[in-house]
Amino acid sequence: MAGILCNDPGFQAFVAERTGQLSQDKDTAAAFLRRECGIASRRELNTDPAAREAFDRLRTEVDAFTGKIPQPR
Repeated sequence: MAGILCNDPGFQAFVAERTGQLSQDKDTAAAFLRRECGIASRRELNTDPAAREAFDRLRTEVDAFTGKIPQPR
């Protein structure tokens, strides 16, 4: 799921907004995701409950940013 998210143009736009960088790509998005979740590899999302929770929160923020869900409170 994290790999798919990093390839998503909506997530890449979210990363650009959050980091203030103009251009984004899947590698930049993956680095952002790892930093935000406090992991060295996206595989850790399968075994680290705290990282998985951070990933789930991040996905909610992205879904709100891209209009898939209403803005979170």
